[in-house]
Amino acid sequence: MKRRAFLSLFGAAAAYRSLGAHAAVGKRPTVGFLVPGTQAAYDQLIAGFVQRLGELGWADGDNVAIAYRSTEGVKERFAEIATEFAQLKVDVIVTTGSEGVVAARQATSVIPIVFAATADPVAAGLVESLAHPGGNITGLSAQSTETSAKQVEMLREVVPGLRRLAILTNADSPGMMAETASVLAAAGSAGLEVVTWQSGAPRR
Repeated sequence: MKRRAFLSLFGAAAAYRSLGAHAAVGKRPTVGFLVPGTQAAYDQLIAGFVQRLGELGWADGDNVAIAYRSTEGVKERFAEIATEFAQLKVDVIVTTGSEGVVAARQATSVIPIVFAATADPVAAGLVESLAHPGGNITGLSAQSTETSAKQVEMLREVVPGLRRLAILTNADSPGMMAETASVLAAAGSAGLEVVTWQSGAPRR
């Protein structure tokens, strides 16, 4: 199963559990769907989400309403949209990435929040642990530190004679920095020289 499709199915399943409680009392439940950037950029994610809801018996505009919102690349829109969802009292907020989750958490401590993926939700302080998220937030981690050694191994197979490796990373992302540290350790064990770029500045 493709990773993107799996994330969509997970989100739909989590939303379904919340929707069921409201359906029982005759209220058409509402899903607040928040994405960074443009909605068009997340067409596949949205399509997978809607498809899985349909398989579970939920049809947008019929027995469930989905309120789509996108930031259009404006960071300030995260807080604005999250506040709107809280005021609308949607039944569940579905989003992706740390910024959307943080905004939603600041807007509500009651409405369930499901994130499709963040690099490291524990390091970012979004959940208590992967096994026991706690609070009203749950979702999937996209962190892959456990595969760092394999990634370096594959690079050496693809590029015979590889001696120097460059890594582009985001110093503002705890998850990205954790993955960078893991790759650095794996590269060091393989005897590779590594140069990292953080915020445009080359470092050794």
